[in-house]
Amino acid sequence: MTETSLAALRDRLAPSERMPLVFLGHGSPMNAIEDTAYSRAWTELGRALPRPAAILVVSAHWMTRGTTLVDVSAMPKTIHDFYGFPEALYAQQYPAKGDPALARQVVSLLASHHAAEDDTWGLDHGAWSVLKFLYPEADLPVFQVSVDMGRGLAHQLEIGRLLSELRDRGVLILGSGNVVHNLRAMRPGGRPQDFALEFDQLFAERLEARDFASLADREGLGSLLQMAHPSVDHYLPALTVAGASDGRDTLSFMTDAIDLGSVSMRSFVFHA
Repeated sequence: MTETSLAALRDRLAPSERMPLVFLGHGSPMNAIEDTAYSRAWTELGRALPRPAAILVVSAHWMTRGTTLVDVSAMPKTIHDFYGFPEALYAQQYPAKGDPALARQVVSLLASHHAAEDDTWGLDHGAWSVLKFLYPEADLPVFQVSVDMGRGLAHQLEIGRLLSELRDRGVLILGSGNVVHNLRAMRPGGRPQDFALEFDQLFAERLEARDFASLADREGLGSLLQMAHPSVDHYLPALTVAGASDGRDTLSFMTDAIDLGSVSMRSFVFHA
C-alpha cells in the first residue's frame, strides 16, 4: 500500500451525501501545542474534509467495562487527562457544543450492545488534541462514545457497523488512538522497533484487504498484538472505524510513521 498525499486526498474527498470515516493516530499530547508533521497533516486534512453536521468521536481515552457510554452533555468539558506536561497544554480548551438529541439517538442505536447515557465525561485529549486542528473554530457539535474494554475485539467492529448509518445523516465518525501503542517500549529519538513495524504493516495490509475479522482475532494475532498493545484501548477505535466501512468505500492511508520507537502514527480515511 502507498501513503496518499493530502493534496490527492483532498481531490478525492469531493462533497458527497455520505460522510467519510477517519482514524487518526494521535500520539503524544504534545502534538496539540507543537508544530509537528502530524499536527500539520491534521490541519490539511481538516481543510479537505467535507463539513459535517456533527462529529462522533471514539477515543482510546474513554474506557468503560460492560457498557458503551454516550456523552449526552450540551457543553462537553475539555478534559486534560495526562500528567507531567507543560502548563500550556493544560490551558488548552476546545469549547464545542454537544448534540444531546443525536447522542441519545446513538444510545438507542446501540441499545443491543449495552449502551447508556452519560453526562459527566466530555472531550478527552484523544478527541480535542486532533479536533483543534481539523476544526479549529470548534463550531461543530461533538460528542464521544466510549470503548468497552470488557468485550472482545470483534465487539468494536460491530459497534462500528451499527454506527455506520450515521454517515448518511452527515455525521463524521472519528476514531482516535494508535495502531501500535506500547509506552513501556518507547525509545525517544530511537529507531522504530521491529515489532512496531511488523504490526503496523500487518494491520495496514489486512485493512486494505478488508480482512477485518483477522484484525479482531486476538488469538490469531498472538504475541505480536500483545507487544503492540499491552492494553488494547488505543487499538479499539481503529476497529470501530473499520467496522463502519463497507464495499463502497475507498481506503486512503495518511501518515504511517513510527514515533518514539513504539507508537504508530498511522492514520487512514475511508471515503466514497
